[in-house]
Amino acid sequence: MKAPKPPRDSTLAVDAMTQRQAKREHARLEAEIKTHDEAYYSKDAPTVSDAEYDALRKRYEAIEAKFPDLKTLDSLSRKVGVAPSRGFSKVRHAVPMLSLQNAFSDEDVADFAGRIRRFLNLKEGEPLSFTAEPKIDGLSMSLRYEDGVFVKAATRGDGFEGEDVTANIRTMKEVPEKLKGRDIPPVCEVRGEVYMTKAAFLELNKRQAELGEQLYVNPRNTAAGSLRQKDASVTATRPLHFFAYAWGEMSEMPADRQSGMLKWMKGAGFPTNPLWRIADSVDEMLRFHHDVGLDRAELEYDIDGVVYKLDRLDWQERLGFVSRSPRWAIAHKFPAERATTVLRDIEIQVGRTGALTPVAKLEPVTVGGVVVQNASLHNEDYIKGIGNDGNPIRGGTDIRIGDTVTIQRAGDVIPQIVDVVLEKRPKSAKTYEFPTKCPACGSHAVREEDEAVRRCTGGLICPAQQVERLRHFVSRNAFDIEGFGEKQVQAFHADGLVMEPADIFTLADRDRRSTKKLMDREGYGETSVRNLFDAIDARRKVPLNRLIYGLGIRHIGETNARLLALHYPTIEALREAALAATPPSGEKGDKGNDAWQELNATEGIGEVVAMAVVEFFKEKHNREALARLLKEIEVTALERPRQDSPVAGKTVVFTGALEKMTRDEAKAMAERLGAKVAGSVSKKTDYLVAGPGAGSKLAEAKKHGVTTLTEDEWFVLVGGK
Repeated sequence: MKAPKPPRDSTLAVDAMTQRQAKREHARLEAEIKTHDEAYYSKDAPTVSDAEYDALRKRYEAIEAKFPDLKTLDSLSRKVGVAPSRGFSKVRHAVPMLSLQNAFSDEDVADFAGRIRRFLNLKEGEPLSFTAEPKIDGLSMSLRYEDGVFVKAATRGDGFEGEDVTANIRTMKEVPEKLKGRDIPPVCEVRGEVYMTKAAFLELNKRQAELGEQLYVNPRNTAAGSLRQKDASVTATRPLHFFAYAWGEMSEMPADRQSGMLKWMKGAGFPTNPLWRIADSVDEMLRFHHDVGLDRAELEYDIDGVVYKLDRLDWQERLGFVSRSPRWAIAHKFPAERATTVLRDIEIQVGRTGALTPVAKLEPVTVGGVVVQNASLHNEDYIKGIGNDGNPIRGGTDIRIGDTVTIQRAGDVIPQIVDVVLEKRPKSAKTYEFPTKCPACGSHAVREEDEAVRRCTGGLICPAQQVERLRHFVSRNAFDIEGFGEKQVQAFHADGLVMEPADIFTLADRDRRSTKKLMDREGYGETSVRNLFDAIDARRKVPLNRLIYGLGIRHIGETNARLLALHYPTIEALREAALAATPPSGEKGDKGNDAWQELNATEGIGEVVAMAVVEFFKEKHNREALARLLKEIEVTALERPRQDSPVAGKTVVFTGALEKMTRDEAKAMAERLGAKVAGSVSKKTDYLVAGPGAGSKLAEAKKHGVTTLTEDEWFVLVGGK
């Protein structure tokens, strides 16, 4: 009798994972989250619902909580958003623009308030007040004023660096050029949300339809796209609005409470949401969420939840931040909206990595003010009504063409099919057979043992993958070739001009020798062709991490590309290491050869990523394509990160009763200084900070020769920071 299959890493409970399984799942989640971040923040075109994205983030962070060694300085849990878009100059935020943690239930909100009480060591009866306000579904914006005069506007970007959209913001009447009142700090940054009303959005779409132009999807994406126009006169024609609710750099604070700051912002000339209020208990917070939810459809703007913020600013400062969000605020999301329609067809799309993704083609239906015609079907098992853990979903009901289905816009973004109305199923509806061959190239489409996704095996011969790989190669975070976007990739590939990355850099030379010139193509001219060739030449010198990312190796996002570039100083070194690596055979005690162990042990790189690198370089055609590319470009080594703190990169454990700060505050301080905080002592621990009552951890530290510090000695070491 065969032993039962072990559960897939993607369905294992985090508490049940081994270190090896956690590494694999952590790497898989990182790659997926990075893809979704790029779609949402850079393209204003999210590919998954808020709920799905939040679930990925929660699992990623839960793994890091249980396995702290996986949390590096480049961890996604320390980041928000993506790098600012090309086409706009960059603005470095003096104070980072981070995101909020989400709550999806009343219990989550109660836990949030409870965590604050414990962190601040407050007694049960001590008052704890919050501001509560609707969460506007728009584009985050930071407005900088100097001596009361508006000087700069910047988007969130990656939280640390955004896009300069000053000229576009100046077209908005609700953003004051000069602040009102006497108590205006010399420097102040007011932050809030740029949004479009529902009525304005519908009117804009009406005009688009009359002109025969493409319709916009929803107010949030339309507002974001309007604000990112390179021509500010286009932005001026769009009816954009602004709500202020936060701040960045402030040379002086006009108030000592969140509520006071909201009142100050309104007095200074900014619109603030009129529905905000003070909530003195969890019950009042939940009542506000319920009341706003009931009135949601009647509001003139889209909201997707309620935001609670601790009112006292001195307590906000004590609480500080964890990873990419503040401890003193949370977003309480609304449940998803649903509707019923008919599934007309199932279309299979082939992605850059060869993944076959089913998309439902629906009879158009309006959900939450948005016309929906497509919905996600996730994967083969989802259509069959089988969950990733092998258990049935929707009661085991499969999905068939012709079915009447219930769709849900979770988080009000990408819809998905969540149920089937069996009573309305046509008698002619047949069980859907998922293709076993790629619809783009006819190659076999196979499933790996630990995956629910079926993938094309055609590699570089698959036209769908070729185009996607080239699009990825020229994308902003890879080679970032200005003017070489999706349309150029598709057109040049269709005409056989660019079939692989090296072809981009030989394009000018081939054009000079050709009788059919690029400048003779429709939409081109002498100037545009010269600009394109100049943009290509400008990217002949590229940092190693961008090259690695641009190759499109599976599971290699920006973070992993950077980690590999830090460990292997040249692309040749990475290639030779991958070729020399022999992964474990599966036999007991076999850990693979030295080259494999070094690759696998690279900080932040686990078995999943290491195997992807090895498989990429094993393919002869990949090595040959890379060799042709390297003849055309110069690759530079990645600059090493600075070490500004005496404990940066060190592993620290806190134990005993700390007297000058709570345990949570101590951990937060260490992480701000670049240290890794662990829960137990091992031979990898650098420092044990021990307060009175330290027990077994102190003995364990002595056993491993770990440096032990008192709380006072810790403050001396870090310079009292």
